[in-house]
Amino acid sequence: MRRPTIMDIAKAAGVSKGAVSYALNGRPGVSQETRERILAIAHDLGWAPSSTARALSPGGRVGAIGLIVDRPARSLGVEPFFMQLISGIETELAVSGTDLLLQVTDDREAEVGAYRRWFAERRVDGVVMVDLRVDDPRVALVEELPLPAVVLGGPKGAGTLPCLFTDDASSIREVVHYLAALGHRRVVRVAGPEEFMHTHDRTRAFEAAAAEAGLAGAATVHADYTGEAGTRTTRRLLASAERPTALVYDNDVMAVAGLGVAREMGVDVPGQLSIVAWDDSTLCRLVHPSLTAVARDVVACGREAARMLAEAVEGRAVGSRETARGELQPRGSTGPLAG
Repeated sequence: MRRPTIMDIAKAAGVSKGAVSYALNGRPGVSQETRERILAIAHDLGWAPSSTARALSPGGRVGAIGLIVDRPARSLGVEPFFMQLISGIETELAVSGTDLLLQVTDDREAEVGAYRRWFAERRVDGVVMVDLRVDDPRVALVEELPLPAVVLGGPKGAGTLPCLFTDDASSIREVVHYLAALGHRRVVRVAGPEEFMHTHDRTRAFEAAAAEAGLAGAATVHADYTGEAGTRTTRRLLASAERPTALVYDNDVMAVAGLGVAREMGVDVPGQLSIVAWDDSTLCRLVHPSLTAVARDVVACGREAARMLAEAVEGRAVGSRETARGELQPRGSTGPLAG
């Protein structure tokens, strides 16, 4: 069907295009009775304002925000974190009728190019940035354009951009001391990519907490959040001479994969190996034994990030905000070592 136009509304209402424009834009020039009649006809015809026209008008907005995820596309389908984050963002955007433009890229240059294109083509009013990196080039780029943005992460490394961050250090410390209290001394953390700022911050917190708890055998190894990487890394660790007695994974997908490897290699969980996942999800509760995990309200984070970006798009000053810290949820995958 052809998209209805202002001329269609004018013909149906028996008024001029100018009168329709006044009514639709809330400007004076028509009576209240005529305005209501025009608005009713526009609704019946299914008319909606053109996002392109709105963007070209002074101070106009397109009614969409952007989110770029620079991760392997195959990993997003099994990554509960991003599904929950997007759910939270979409829930908040639905209130204002704003759309979410989601793009998955396969390298850093493609992501940077997408930001430039979105800004040049007026595709979005602002962006939510995820996976803040050490010396992240995106920060300077969106500051220069300028493109309203909210960083999920930080505050270190976010420049002048408002960010929504979590105190991961306190949660890491709780996990390490919990495992130490259970008698574990060889604790290994299977972390995400080193380039991510949150990985860097968690590593420093893990090292500090391990030293505080007297865990000389604590160490961090890096993977990429996928189940395949979690499987390979866990198999290598459990086959080593100094096998760890506890593994802390930076996401739930790797933790579930690690549990499968332990079963494959005949390593009892939790009798011989305790497992902790970062970011609780349904995955953690469906496996046996259920996984001890650090739980965060990711949906609430998505909603808050969308609210902050809406404020930034409106031109309001937005300060950085801290979310509630993650809470350790002990379950069947952790326990004292069997005698």
